[in-house]
Amino acid sequence: MGTGLDLPLDQILVGDCIGLMQSLPPASVHAIFADPPYNLQLKGDLRRPDDSLVDGVDDAWDRFDDLAAYDAFTREWLTQARRVLRKDGTIWVIGSYHNVFRLGAALQDLGFWVLNDVIWRKANPMPNFRGRRFTNAHETLIWAARGPESRYRFNYAAMKSLNEDLQMRSDWFIPLCTGAERLRDGAGAKLHPTQKPEALLHRVILSCTNPGDVVLDPFLGTGTTGAVARRLGRRFIGLERDENYANAAAARIASVQPLSEAAASVTPMKREQPRIPFGTLVERGLVPPGTELVDRLRRWRATVVADGSLRCGKAQGSIHQVGAQVQEAPSCNGWAFWHVETREGGLRVLDAFRAEITGRG
Repeated sequence: MGTGLDLPLDQILVGDCIGLMQSLPPASVHAIFADPPYNLQLKGDLRRPDDSLVDGVDDAWDRFDDLAAYDAFTREWLTQARRVLRKDGTIWVIGSYHNVFRLGAALQDLGFWVLNDVIWRKANPMPNFRGRRFTNAHETLIWAARGPESRYRFNYAAMKSLNEDLQMRSDWFIPLCTGAERLRDGAGAKLHPTQKPEALLHRVILSCTNPGDVVLDPFLGTGTTGAVARRLGRRFIGLERDENYANAAAARIASVQPLSEAAASVTPMKREQPRIPFGTLVERGLVPPGTELVDRLRRWRATVVADGSLRCGKAQGSIHQVGAQVQEAPSCNGWAFWHVETREGGLRVLDAFRAEITGRG
């Protein structure tokens, strides 16, 4: 999908995210994933009993002078993020208990429309070494549209399919980034202290974008967003102020093999599927007048009429109405209820005939 805009697609720009976003055209990206500094409160939060750092985090990259400075920074980058986001685009912002409440307030103050808060429940959380608090086993993602008027994308069917045909819930049980996925330096130490797992970004990107859409990450780090976007056939723009992280991200992303167009596609939402009346199948001779339809257990038989209605005893009406009447049910999906008997003695559901017209077959 072409964007029609002069964008640095599939590139990593090194520098301050606010200044870099100011250089991007307005309303130019479909989605944003942001993992901003946590603004950790106390050095003690991050140290083991022997005073060594937990997960390699230090104060330099993640600490502000005070909450007012952090809030000012947050509002400044979110203002630019909203400017570059398309009218119907969405943003994901992830944080911990240190900062997520301040992020949420800033999002609402700036006009974003919060859609969900999603709990990423870590399968293998870092222990609380001092034993003075509960083990912090989750982070919170805030998903928001650009505004209340946005006709935002949510790939509901794709999320349901990803979750074994059950509605996707707002608590996600995903392990921390470990093993071969974790980037390390020459000495074997973790290259980035808060590298996010690809499984988390897979779900985020798949939920709210289509292949070819542009995903922006203002705090790219070691490139998880870019790597997953490339694999899923999306375009990305990464912003990162640390040149070492940017170089590592570039090498990582370059090694990713994109999925084929078919493999990267998402299950369409029902409202995006063309509406095909049953009468169209009758007109085209796919299910001609006089055809006898049966339910899956062959309990009822209905005859197709030239005007696309059905007759079954005294019942007459649409495929949905007659299906409901014979079952004495309040409603019925006639496409799934009625079948055509094949020459081989099997059954073919009506929806399979509709698929021939819509291209879903």
